Amino acid sequence: MITISDEAKRNIDAYFQDKEKSSIRIYLNQGGCSGPFLGLALDEATEADTSVELAGFDFVVEKNLLADASPIHIDMGPMGFRLTSSLVLPQGGCGGGCSGGSSSGCAC
Repeated sequence: MITISDEAKRNIDAYFQDKEKSSIRIYLNQGGCSGPFLGLALDEATEADTSVELAGFDFVVEKNLLADASPIHIDMGPMGFRLTSSLVLPQGGCGGGCSGGSSSGCAC
């Protein structure tokens, strides 16, 4: 199941206001210092995907990811879209190729 907040829908509507609508992929980004996270990108569905029509848009997500992450909620955060789900993701850290940054986080 995928849900979207009113604020996120308004932002997607605004993005497509002067563009042709296309499918929006929900995907697992492996990340860097912050660790993996769910993200959004414009992309077409493949045979490995499930398509979900929601709020006038076609969201596509890989079938296994949807099964593991449901429910997925799309909202807005301070830095743009924020996706939350039942998926337990490991927390990032300053290892494996990242140099130590300030006490507030990593510098990659």
